[in-house]
Amino acid sequence: MEVFDIIVLGSGPGGYVAAIRAAQLGHKVAIVERESLGGICLNWGCIPTKALLKSAQVFDYIKHADSYGINVKSADVDFGGVIKRSRDVANGMSKGVQFLMRKNKITVIMGSGKLATASKLEVTASNGTRTEYSAKHIILATGARSRELPFLKQDGQKIIGYREAMTLPTQPKKMVVVGAGAIGVEFAYFYNAIGTEVTIIEYAPNLVPNEDIDVCKELERQYKKQGIKIHTGTSVTQVDTSGKGCNVFMKDAKGKSTSIDCDIVLSAVGYMPNTENIGLEVLGIQKDGPTVVVDEFYRTNVKGVYAIGDIVHGPALAHVASAEGIICVEKISGHDVEPMNYDNIPGCTYCSPEIASVGFTEAQAKEKGFDIKVGKFPFSASGKASAAGHKEGFVKVIFDAKYGEWLGAHMIGSNVTEMIAEVVAARKLETTGHEIITTVHPHPTMSEAVMEAAAAAYGEVIHL
Repeated sequence: MEVFDIIVLGSGPGGYVAAIRAAQLGHKVAIVERESLGGICLNWGCIPTKALLKSAQVFDYIKHADSYGINVKSADVDFGGVIKRSRDVANGMSKGVQFLMRKNKITVIMGSGKLATASKLEVTASNGTRTEYSAKHIILATGARSRELPFLKQDGQKIIGYREAMTLPTQPKKMVVVGAGAIGVEFAYFYNAIGTEVTIIEYAPNLVPNEDIDVCKELERQYKKQGIKIHTGTSVTQVDTSGKGCNVFMKDAKGKSTSIDCDIVLSAVGYMPNTENIGLEVLGIQKDGPTVVVDEFYRTNVKGVYAIGDIVHGPALAHVASAEGIICVEKISGHDVEPMNYDNIPGCTYCSPEIASVGFTEAQAKEKGFDIKVGKFPFSASGKASAAGHKEGFVKVIFDAKYGEWLGAHMIGSNVTEMIAEVVAARKLETTGHEIITTVHPHPTMSEAVMEAAAAAYGEVIHL
């Protein structure tokens, strides 16, 4: 039996990052993966979806080229070519992870892993061969999959999840997206931009319901302008797939029932942690519902077994999983480690316009009893946004009136996912509103809007 210091089960952004950091710290490391290195995020999530969205954005630019003084006689979407580019990007990134495994001398074991004991992992290869490996520490990083609702069972043909949405053989003429979280609104933008008639159905009162209400309303306004049909406060009660396409039955908040026909239904109603069949029950590892219970350093109740990423409590985000993996292995290595501050995790949604946020929404800040100062700066007043032709959206910032603490920031607009890191760093450093106002921001940039919004909160804004 081959013996390692650390075995990581799962090679997503939590698993492979944990493995690399462990190798850097001098451990003998193995990583177990049943499908493709990089996990869902790299192969079927974050990366390939961004490639699809970029193709949609390019096509969108071409459609509106005349507003930039450029004449384009015709342009058509090669749907197969768009899908191929997305898969090529994902495959290239997966090869990059393979290189990183070799570079860091990490043993890659292909197969499905299952805990046999607290120090042994049984791996079943694709040919059915079973092999046991031993390690002092085993880190579970098995990720998550698309959640299925009882009345919305995915068949992979007419009712699909995100994986099928990335590899459809033909472009649908009509699509219904159920769920308006990040995955739902991103795919809604993509398919609408390339010519599919898209309808979004969301049970909550607003699109992207976890965001600040002003962001929710702005996204709905922009999506309606783009031609996307929206039904919020509405539940899907049944989908009839007996005909050529789908007949989606829905009920609104007032109890009114209607139906809509489409070619395909995309179910984007959240995720389900992959905690089945990995040996948790054998060892008596504690769970809370579908998630594994861990302490602040990702230790389970069984010594030597750890869990990170989508299978533990917290935001199911790639950058969170990566950070958890690093904290976990650094603690294993005896480092003095600071636990994760889950109140300072940025969230990004790559629809168009993009959404980025961190910290409390305005409503949450008020609920917690803060006396707040709120500043808002629209991109319609930004020179860079006007020059770029992307004047939609705004930056909204929230400060504690008493001490100047930066409580939250909420952005919607072009490229705002690249701007939110400033706020995350500033909040970690306990930067105040006045320190942001007096920090010179470059002109002309979209990021100036952060400074201007802070100034607006304190009645000092110049360009409004």
